Amino acid sequence: MPDEVPQGWRPDTLLDGFESLTLTLETESLPDEGDEPLCATLVRRVDPRLRTATRAVVHVHGWNDYFFHPHVADFWEDQGFAFHALDLRRYGRSLRPGQLRGYIADLDDYAEELDAALAVVRESHDSVLLTGHSTGGLTVSLYASQRPGALAGLVLNSPWLDMWGPPAVTSMLKPLLREWSKRAPTSVFPVPESEENVYARAMHASHGGEWDYSFDLKTEAAEPIRVGWFRAILQGHARVARGLDIDCPVLVTTSGRTLWLRRYSDEAREADIVLDVNRINAVAWRLGPLVTTARIEGGTHDLALSPLDARRRWFEAIATWVRAYAPPPLPLED
Repeated sequence: MPDEVPQGWRPDTLLDGFESLTLTLETESLPDEGDEPLCATLVRRVDPRLRTATRAVVHVHGWNDYFFHPHVADFWEDQGFAFHALDLRRYGRSLRPGQLRGYIADLDDYAEELDAALAVVRESHDSVLLTGHSTGGLTVSLYASQRPGALAGLVLNSPWLDMWGPPAVTSMLKPLLREWSKRAPTSVFPVPESEENVYARAMHASHGGEWDYSFDLKTEAAEPIRVGWFRAILQGHARVARGLDIDCPVLVTTSGRTLWLRRYSDEAREADIVLDVNRINAVAWRLGPLVTTARIEGGTHDLALSPLDARRRWFEAIATWVRAYAPPPLPLED
């Protein structure tokens, strides 16, 4: 962890009313990625009153994503938390020219920016709760398991805890990826392409969806899957399958159903069209001794972007869990 909290909050370039802090990382860039060092970006609301909150939350996004969800910050602040979001290295606000978008060879490497972000947050807040979406949900689960006593709780939004498809396919892929990643870890792994980007069409305002986000930072077309990154994900899944040891309370939330689509239909706005929610719920108990699950009917992959009724039920499920497992500390008696 850094010895000193960096001083350098600046108005956020993407969201009005927010500010961001660049966290320079010590990890070296890959060859040919350019001269700028790797960094992560911590984002928070510009509101001095939030600095006095006892509790804070830090959110981690998923693959091909970044923080653009002020309504999620609103929710957490209504619960009495100071909200923060972390754009990981090579994502969103932290992506620099020439860098391989989203690439990582080991999910444990993200501990560097998570440690740095939590050090900043703990300067003003007594307890920290982590949240993560999709790949970010897998990342923070592995991190929480290696930081006993550090967190007040963990809230997961459609976490990518297990692979889709037959388990035999994953078993066949592992030795292939192991050898391939030794030779060319940043090479592109061929995956079947859908006929159209169903997820972007379901979500983005330009296609009739509810949400407006940057296609430069959350691309409309599918991003290439690289061999080293894919192997890192499967290694994370294997660790979940063996069982983690997260010692804080955990809430796992998913959509009520998965729907596999190659072409758009309106049902894409009311189901998870990215991950297998049954597989996620089947392995959730392996995270730790105290895991609660909630399935949100009508929710989409990013439950924060679900239609209004499902989104409200998702927020209600989290609020109920927070009251039970992450309440504010009781005042000291005289």
